[in-house]
Parts: sequence; C-alpha cells; structure tokens
Amino acid sequence: MGISHKFSATKLAVGFVAALMLPIIILTFTERYPILITVSSILLPLGAYMMFAALSKRSGRMVWWGGVFIFLSAFQIVLSYLFGNSVIAADMFLNLITTNSGEASELLRNIYPAIIVVCIIYIPLLWVATVHLINRVVMPSSLRRNISVAGLASFLLGLWMLNIGTLEDKFSVALRDDIFPINACYNLALSISEAHKINNYTKSSEGFVYNATRSDSATMREIYVLVIGEASRAANWQLYGYKRKTTPLLAKRDDVILFRGVTTQSNTTHKSVPMLLSSVSPTEHNMLYYRKGLPTLFNEAGFETYFISNQSPQGAMIDHLAADADHTIYIDGEQYDSKMVELMNRIIKTSPSQKMLFILHSYGSHFSYRKRYPREYAKFLPDDDISISQENMEHIRNAYDNSILYTDYFLSEVIRSLRAYDNACSAMLYCSDHGEDLMDDRRNRFLHSSPTTSYYQLHIAALAWFSPYYDRYFSDKVSAARYNASNAATTHSVFHTMADIASIQSPYFRPSVSLVSREFDPTISRRYINDHNRAVPLDRRIGIDASQRSLFRRAGVAMP
Repeated sequence: MGISHKFSATKLAVGFVAALMLPIIILTFTERYPILITVSSILLPLGAYMMFAALSKRSGRMVWWGGVFIFLSAFQIVLSYLFGNSVIAADMFLNLITTNSGEASELLRNIYPAIIVVCIIYIPLLWVATVHLINRVVMPSSLRRNISVAGLASFLLGLWMLNIGTLEDKFSVALRDDIFPINACYNLALSISEAHKINNYTKSSEGFVYNATRSDSATMREIYVLVIGEASRAANWQLYGYKRKTTPLLAKRDDVILFRGVTTQSNTTHKSVPMLLSSVSPTEHNMLYYRKGLPTLFNEAGFETYFISNQSPQGAMIDHLAADADHTIYIDGEQYDSKMVELMNRIIKTSPSQKMLFILHSYGSHFSYRKRYPREYAKFLPDDDISISQENMEHIRNAYDNSILYTDYFLSEVIRSLRAYDNACSAMLYCSDHGEDLMDDRRNRFLHSSPTTSYYQLHIAALAWFSPYYDRYFSDKVSAARYNASNAATTHSVFHTMADIASIQSPYFRPSVSLVSREFDPTISRRYINDHNRAVPLDRRIGIDASQRSLFRRAGVAMP
C-alpha cells in the first residue's frame, strides 16, 4: 500500500509540474528571446514549480493551492491557440470581466479544440489531487527533499543565466516581462489596478468641467452623430480598395469624406472606445480616470446628449462615459445595428431640442460575424458559423465581409435619416474602435486584443458626412476635412473632431488633431497604448515589423 501511494504521489507531483510547464514550452517556440533568456525562462519556473509541489506532505494539497497557476497555464494555452504567440496581457484579464456572456459563449464555441485540450490536461489533474486528499495520501519525506533540492538548483541556475543574459539594469525588466508566470502575474496585478481605477471613476472625475463654449452655431436645428464602429478594419472596405464590393451604397455617394490614414490607439474595445471619447492623449492615459468624456463636453455646450448602444453594459470604462450623457440607452436583446437608427429617428421627431448629439455604439463586425447581419445581407457565401481554423477561413472571411456590407447599409441609413431633416444642420462621423486579424499571414492571428498587434488591427475605417446646410454654414470645416482625408491620424482625433464639428471651444480642445481643422498637424507622431498603458510608436516592439510596414505603405498610409 505504501509503495503504491509513493508511486502515486510521485506521479501526481510530476504530472502537476509537467502540466504547468506546458505553456512555457509553447512560449519558448513562439517568443523570440535570446538563448540565455529562453533557457532561464524554462529553468526558473521549473525550479519554482518543483519547490512549490514539495511544500506539503499531502500530495494533493499543493495541486489545489496552485489553482492560480493552473488557471494561468490553461488561459495561456488557449491564447497561444488563438493568437499564436505572446503571454497573457493585462488587457486580456480586463477582457474577461468586460465581455458579456453572449460574446464569450460565441468565442468559446469556435475555439473548442483549445478548450478540449485544456480540459483533458487539467481536469484529470485536479480529480487525482482530490482523490489524494480524500485518501490522505502522503508524499514521502525523501521524495519531497529530492524534489526541493532539484528545484532549488534549477531555480538558481535559471537566475544566474538570466543575469548574464541581460544587462544589470534590465534584469528586473526581463524577469517581469519575459518569464512566465511572473509576467502573467504582473499583468494580472496591473489589470486589478486598472479595474479599481475604472470602478472609482465617478469619484475621481467628480467636479471636472470642460468650461465649454461655442465659437459659432447655425441658426437652425443642429444634429450631430458619432458612430463608433466595432472591429472594422479598412482592408476589407471597398472604399479602401478591397476587391469585393463590401460598401456599394457608400461608394455611390459623393458627399462622404473617407479618412484613409487613421489608426487605432488600442486593439481592445475596453481601452480604445474610452480613449476616442476622451480628450486625453495617449501620453497621458492615466488622466482618463480624472476627466469626463465627449457627452459632458456637449452637455456643457447646451446640447441634449444621447448614448445609444447595441452592446450590453460591460462594467468597463465605456459604461461610465456613456452614463454622463443626458440619456443612456442600451438596446435589449440581440438586435442589428439599424435598430439604433430607428430609435434615433423616433427621438429626433418627438424631441423639441434644437441641439442634439447622438453617440451610436454599434456591434459592427464583432465576432461572431454571422450574427451581425440579417440573412438578406449574406452576399458572400458560404458564411457558416464554424470553428476557427485555417481550413474554415473562407467561411469566416465571407461572414466578416457580409458584416461590412451591413455596416455600409447601417451608415447609409444614418445619412439618409439625417438628410431627411431639411430644417437641420447635421453631420456624422464614423470611426471603428480597432481592426481585426483574419489569419492573414504565417502568424495565423485571429480577432483582436493580442498583446502585440498588426496592420489589420491598427488600420481602421473612418469617414464623415455633412449635410448641405452644414456645408453652407461651415464650409471651411468641410473643406478642411477633404484636405485632411489622406493625412495620418489616430482615434485620438475623434473627440477633437466632434468638438470642432459642433464649434465647441474648451481649454482641452486641440485643433491640431481635429480632422475638420486647417490647423491639423499630420506630423504629430502616431502613438499606440501598449498593454502596460505606455504610449509607444508603431514599431517592432508592438509587432510592426518590415512586412507589416509594407502593408501600411501599400494602403497609402504614411508611416514614420
């Protein structure tokens, strides 16, 4: 009996350490670290896990106490399957708590191979550990001692190799950023800090004012609309040169101004949307939690503001900024984006307000793509909602293109509705929050929110429309928009462009980033907010290598 238990305890300890080392082995193939850092990234966690496994004489106890490591390992394996490389980012932890259950279930159904692998590895491990605990299986002292000594030797060797593999002043950075699960734990702590700031927003922004005034106004009713797109990459828009006719309605119009050089500040919705609704620049990201957003600016300028969302409340920063509007409306149930146009029309017809701002937060091209459009917009077939794999990409790309086709209809309906109010001076600005990967290259990246980004996630669709009355009253702004159509810009321009469209002045308004201003400065460096909320240039550090830069050049997007 003792021999059997000794064998079982050994087997469980080895299985526990091996299961935790699996994502680390995967990362050694996907991350391009120098050889010494690669070796230390194996030895350090191996030693730490071995020592941890031998802490208790009860063989099943440490498996359950190591639940956080099991969670991180399982999560990392799933993300490696989805993105191909990179460790769990802080943004991914925030995505867990800011993604509604419907979106999560749609994704999980389509990455079931990774889910199955994780279940096969970790559920039996936890089950055996439970059996050991129930039967009070004890790990022999000699086995614990041997595992501890071997683990300590591995850990110390890993520390030594990491030290000589890095410069002294970069040792702590390499330990924090390159060694799993230390990097994942650091990112988890960072996400908890960010979540606290988000939850504390109401208090931290209390008392903030824009001191907004208007430099000009029309003598008639004014209606301004900001449409926030979702996961709409420029590469699949007909207007941007895509071979398929995905935007036929907008392509027929001569009153739409297409902004060709806009990139996102973040490839995650929970970060990108608040930034485009805020006056803060990428270099002052932390001020996001101390300033109000676009609805407050328009409120101060005398507008009645509406935030209408086709996405559910997510407990994210978006919800707080939306709540600052006079009216915040979330569409019930799964509805197509055109439902927001119907609601906007009813409000315009029944409201006596002479100055109105509508912010429409669309579902756009958010995965699962096939659910974002009615069947009459299924022009590109087959578009079945099936598992994510290279073999199924024809179906998935067809569904994505159909979602763009429906966005074309949705935006055309917004324009048609505004155009119908002959007694109103109106304008619409559309900008997507970020783009999307569709397994476009050898990296086989899919979706967005990956810790390192790509051309397809960065280059987004953005356009403007101005009514004839707006063009008559503010022809200089329309002319400036046409002039800036091909200039380099980021989603930082959205807040300032909307303020400028409505002729709102504030100490926080920057005409140098407004796309309807002749003062727009295209030489301002593009900045991207990385996973640690630092503003960085679009370079190799975030995944923009020579091949990605060539895609920008091919699309006519200026790069530094």
